[in-house]
Amino acid sequence: MKKASSILLIAVLFSVFLSACSSRKNAVPPSPSPIEISVFAQQDATQDLKTNEFTRLLENKFGVKFDWELVPTEGAKEKRQISMASGKYPDAYILTSFVDQFSQADVLRYGKQGVFYPLNDLIDKYAPHIKAAMESNADLRALSTAPDGNIYGLVGYSECYHCSYPNKMWLNTAWLKKLHLAMPVTTEDFRSVLRAFKNRDPNGNGIADEIPLSGSTEDFGVRVIPYLMNGFIYDDDRTYLTMNGGKAGLAPDKEEWREGLRYIKSLYDEDLIDPGAFTQSADVFRKIGENENAQILGAGAAMHPDIFVDTGPGNRRGSDYNPLPPLKGPHAAYSVFYESGINSGAKFVITDKASEEARIALIKIADYMYTPEGQANAEVGKEGVDWRRPAAGENALGPDSTPEFTRIPVKAGEKPHNTAWGGMGHFYMPREYRDSWTQGMDIYAPDGYERRLYEATKLYDGTQPKEVYPIWSVWIDAAAADEENILQTNIKNYVDESAVQFITGDKDLNKDWDTYLQGLKTLGSARYLEIMQRAYDDWASLNGSEHP
Repeated sequence: MKKASSILLIAVLFSVFLSACSSRKNAVPPSPSPIEISVFAQQDATQDLKTNEFTRLLENKFGVKFDWELVPTEGAKEKRQISMASGKYPDAYILTSFVDQFSQADVLRYGKQGVFYPLNDLIDKYAPHIKAAMESNADLRALSTAPDGNIYGLVGYSECYHCSYPNKMWLNTAWLKKLHLAMPVTTEDFRSVLRAFKNRDPNGNGIADEIPLSGSTEDFGVRVIPYLMNGFIYDDDRTYLTMNGGKAGLAPDKEEWREGLRYIKSLYDEDLIDPGAFTQSADVFRKIGENENAQILGAGAAMHPDIFVDTGPGNRRGSDYNPLPPLKGPHAAYSVFYESGINSGAKFVITDKASEEARIALIKIADYMYTPEGQANAEVGKEGVDWRRPAAGENALGPDSTPEFTRIPVKAGEKPHNTAWGGMGHFYMPREYRDSWTQGMDIYAPDGYERRLYEATKLYDGTQPKEVYPIWSVWIDAAAADEENILQTNIKNYVDESAVQFITGDKDLNKDWDTYLQGLKTLGSARYLEIMQRAYDDWASLNGSEHP
């Protein structure tokens, strides 16, 4: 009996032991604590990045917890600069590149100081998609790699076709039709059309309230001067550099520039250009386009028409404005060109404050946004809510592209979804990715708007000079980067202010021209050209002798 009891006890104990072993074998190990990462970012009014669904996706997918330092988009650059200057900066900056980003000079300075952690080894070990993109995309590699061979940050890479030619002109073709006018071809044709818009009452209300031409100063591509000037001499609206046989020069000190100013002034003197175009905000420009009582705008300078007129569902005037190709002037018929609308610098950097595990997690997060699905989630939002896979019969934007993604529009009255990072999520959008999104075939419908811009841009494509300064890919020598930044800013401000003064009559194109030219020299135009020439020569030596 004792023996039987002993055997039974051993059996029970053995059973308990096996059960315990089995439980331990099948037990889920406790989750490690998430990696805390401090991040500086800009947040617009429709976002809450702390509760944002894409934020949660990244936190869950990569085992991190973001500690956000959030600032509104207004004044973001100043707040970012204060953050850096304080020395109490975060592990990483993820910025909205069209609001603010680190300049090339910033990248070089902070990289040399060791504040920005070089990403090369991290990319090589933990970021296969970034690595593949760098290897296959020469433009991305040139934009990202500093002269010392280090990658100190990632640019916001978006091969936006319509952004490549930002300074477009949109003409009220409904008025053209009503007045039996042809689409202008030359700068003088355009003058005749603007005169007709001013004097022939195209809106039919019996009041001389028409504004033939307007624009703004608040955003890139909305100034009226560059579009008009490009019939005389190349005006890139940023650097004011020209190229001829590999040699850099300035456009605003040439006689053709003065001739262009004379033409624009003559339009202004006839009241064919809205005086507010040289001072007003984008909001005021839009109020002109959307004037309540009557349509009053004849032509608008803008990258795309929705800047100044509603093109959404049920719009009244959105389809009235169509692209005016570059005008043939006395010397040229150019358009402003920038390589895919991409700016040099960095929107994503990891600082020396980040721990090793934080650095690894951050580069893995960036790498995820280099995948098409990661980019769609980052930029647009959640699958099934903000985007879906295309249905049969839907067409990709690119004529030779396979449709991969379709946007789901926000329903009328529905609040914007807090599901995406929007512009902050623009990491890697090459042409093939952007062209794979579907678009409606009706270019005047809201779901065909991107196709409308795509088709418009074809009218500008290739009309830039044979040589343009490759500002998107050159690197300024670190020792001269700050100097170049100051010189370019001062020269651009001086040229912009002087152009408006010449056009409005505050300066005289005869009496004050020589003084204006001397002002350019005093600001260091020769030194500016010397720095930019050296940067170009370095770029050309790495990219062969062919000019862009």
